[in-house]
Amino acid sequence: MEPFAGYGILAVLLIGGVAGWLAGIVVRGYGLGIIGNIIVGIIGAFIGTWLLAKLGVFVGGGLIGTLVGATIGAIVLLLIIGLFRRV
Repeated sequence: MEPFAGYGILAVLLIGGVAGWLAGIVVRGYGLGIIGNIIVGIIGAFIGTWLLAKLGVFVGGGLIGTLVGATIGAIVLLLIIGLFRRV
């Protein structure tokens, strides 16, 4: 399953931004600003899609499923970034 399949570039940026913002709230102290959060959200969508598929987890389709998967991936990415920022 491809994240953002069928969405335009503005929708990708919006979903990525919301996912990055939500991840920044969940993982406090690791926010990267609005541009950083959008990038983390977009990259997180790919990580979340891959990770959830490997775990056999289906979060649903459509906008909500994409947002949930992107947020989960963004949380994972922020946690990894946080590990390297502390070193």
